[in-house]
Amino acid sequence: MSLKNNRSVMPYVIIFLGCALMTFGMNLFLVPFKLAPGGVSGLATVLHYVSGGLLPVGVLMLAMNIPLFLLGWKSKGRGFMLRSLFGTIVLSLQIDLTAPFANRLLQEWFVAMDVTMATPDLLLNALAGGLIMGVGLAVVLREDATTGGTDMAASILRRFFPHLSIGTFLMALDATVVLIATFAFHSIKLGLYASVSLYVASKTIDAFLEGINYAKTLMIISNESERIANRLMHEIGRGVTGLSGIGMYSGQQKTVLLCVVKREEIPQVKQVVRECDPLAFVLLSDTREVLGEGFVPFDTHP
Repeated sequence: MSLKNNRSVMPYVIIFLGCALMTFGMNLFLVPFKLAPGGVSGLATVLHYVSGGLLPVGVLMLAMNIPLFLLGWKSKGRGFMLRSLFGTIVLSLQIDLTAPFANRLLQEWFVAMDVTMATPDLLLNALAGGLIMGVGLAVVLREDATTGGTDMAASILRRFFPHLSIGTFLMALDATVVLIATFAFHSIKLGLYASVSLYVASKTIDAFLEGINYAKTLMIISNESERIANRLMHEIGRGVTGLSGIGMYSGQQKTVLLCVVKREEIPQVKQVVRECDPLAFVLLSDTREVLGEGFVPFDTHP
């Protein structure tokens, strides 16, 4: 197979693996215990139990996603929609095809632990399910695809209400599903645990896509800018950029230093600034991702 064909097939292989992770999280930790952490998957879980188990979760997810794809087809690129459609179909099939095996495995686990399916540790299930779901969906998202669901619905709604952000719609849609689950299962506890799972999934996606090794961006305003910059470059080995600034109260020209360092280097940076100018003004802010020399090379970034 040519290199070009490999590049065109590989995204679909990765999407398949991401969907497999999501399936694992849903069938082992969420669906069997009525945990519906938002989205189309959560709503499908509710309908599955409301129907007495007659309607499979995967079929319900696919049925709800098809109209969303038809409505959103024109607003998204062809490649994105094809990859997302593939992910949606694969996820739905995997959930339904592996559900019997997952249920059998769960029964064996619970027998081995001398407990029953009726008395699970819902908190651990919510945490594990949210974590695995988050990793799986993040894998899919990194391939510029989705598995349908509320993110597609949010994009469609934003066309009609452009003054609201997609994040606002996502939060509202997921919260609505959690509320529906709470009333459908007559359990505030299940609703709260579903919220925990939703939170863990969203944070996991952020960490996976944006990195967990946050850097720190510093802006240093000092009369000893040149001295501080030299020490930062030679003692810590970080590049420093000088920006032209003016003190609006004093009217004096100043050089504002801009520098990005790793979190563990912050104490050393503070010590350098303190020794050079105890009256310096230092701003620190979190930087989720840094590309370039000394951090993540561009050629290794997806």
